[in-house]
Amino acid sequence: MVELLVVSVVAVLTIAATSVIGPKLGLASPLLLVAIGVGASFLPALREFEIEPEWILEGLLPPLLYSAAVSMPAMNFRREFGAISGLSVVLVVASALLLGLFFMLVLPGLGFAWGVALGAIVSPTDAVATSIVKQTPVSKRVVAILDGESLLNDATALVLLRTAIVATAATFSFWGALGTFAWSVVIAVVVGAGVGLGNLQVRKRISRPPVNTALSFTVPFIASVPTELLGGSGLVAAVVAGLVTGVRAPRLLSAQSRLSDRQNWQTVELVLEGVVFLTLGLQIRPIVESVERDHAGVGNAVLVALIALLLTIVIRAAYVAPLIGVLGLRGRLRARLQPRFETLQEKLQTPEGREQTAAKFEERGRKLSERGLERFTKRITRGLADIDYFLRAPLGWREGAVVVWAGMRGAVTVAAAQTLPADTPQRPVLILIAFAVALLSLAIQGGTIGPLLRLIAPTDHGAQEAQDAAERARLMQQLRDAAQSVAEPVIPPDADRQEEFAVRKKQRLEVIEAERTALLDARDDGAFDADVLDETLTNLDAEQIAIELRGKHVD
Repeated sequence: MVELLVVSVVAVLTIAATSVIGPKLGLASPLLLVAIGVGASFLPALREFEIEPEWILEGLLPPLLYSAAVSMPAMNFRREFGAISGLSVVLVVASALLLGLFFMLVLPGLGFAWGVALGAIVSPTDAVATSIVKQTPVSKRVVAILDGESLLNDATALVLLRTAIVATAATFSFWGALGTFAWSVVIAVVVGAGVGLGNLQVRKRISRPPVNTALSFTVPFIASVPTELLGGSGLVAAVVAGLVTGVRAPRLLSAQSRLSDRQNWQTVELVLEGVVFLTLGLQIRPIVESVERDHAGVGNAVLVALIALLLTIVIRAAYVAPLIGVLGLRGRLRARLQPRFETLQEKLQTPEGREQTAAKFEERGRKLSERGLERFTKRITRGLADIDYFLRAPLGWREGAVVVWAGMRGAVTVAAAQTLPADTPQRPVLILIAFAVALLSLAIQGGTIGPLLRLIAPTDHGAQEAQDAAERARLMQQLRDAAQSVAEPVIPPDADRQEEFAVRKKQRLEVIEAERTALLDARDDGAFDADVLDETLTNLDAEQIAIELRGKHVD
């Protein structure tokens, strides 16, 4: 017990130290943690270290994916969903099949089904690994695509892995596999959305922030565990619960509860991500020793892993290149629609224009109610915001190169490899290949993504700051307009200082609530940059908390 306690304390201290030291050395802290883990594996106390893969897949990943989903702007996720879904499903399946063929050819006696199983293990990018990219000045659209991909592609890979293992028993059915995948996703979406909405209904009734945040720690597991029991993807369920929570929480939870959530979940992310990379490094030595003892050695396995990593990059590039072209074409088509949308929006701002629009719909056989007209107006507003989003940050070959190179492997690959059945042909070799792919990916891609970005896409800080300043100016105008909707406080002539303070405090809180509602409505329309909007909402929360904490008595 004492030994476990000491190891846990040292691990947390190591994670904290690398998060501070890494950036100062110009190194990503995950890479430092992996290196420290490898070195620590030679210590006598850790020579027998072993972790069940289920602890990573079912214990560490659901809260990490949930937290990432909560903080991800839902509007950007919707805008990039076409690219995200293609990378999460089509690319993973294509990579697994092509890598399966490669593994079958280079590993005698393995067979295609087991090759596809290993291909599925090394195909998905990792949400924890892509956290390295966020430490670089990368395009916000690229971050949204990579975040969304890494949140969803685990489900595709794990379902494909299970399907490939079943196929080794000669009972494989294509339609059965497709049905299994569809069920896995559908049940995950239903359960995840239900848990996301339900947890907010419970938590909005709890006023104590520590209790509220403690309940939030259970949400990813409440979503993932039942989903897994029903045959769905627990990871997707945790993601959906996180997306729903991220969208609805600002309207339902108190400012203090949201601040508590944000701070505590950042700590949880830091520790859990660090644990993932430390355990990855710790598990390398026993796997290497097993291969050296029972097989021909590690050289061939590492060579196969290196070639497999290069293949994943080539396959990814072959998919991303036309994807960027399609996204660019869609952006140009949207640009052509911008004048029409602007004309419609201007018309809908006047009573006469609204009447004309309703009349045109009626001519086409569709009568619009006032509510239907409001929904149509909202769609036009959102469509214009989408067009502005795509025009403001177009994707070119530079962004495509970053999407390709930032597709790193990590914890999912390591954990999934260890779930291979005991009777898997050459199991230690396959596990070592998967480990080596993850390590090489982190070292090669993670270690060079920063210099690559500086080389091909130097950041124009002045232009970005000017753009953010313009966004803040528009937001401030939005706040001023919202504040004007709240009446000035009426202070009785005979009020003392305490009563006057109470009236002014109440009025200021009403102003903050009106401002928050206006900002959240603008967020749902996608009218502002997500990061600048989130910063403004956080400032509003801080101001509200400061006002609420002020004493009732004034000297």
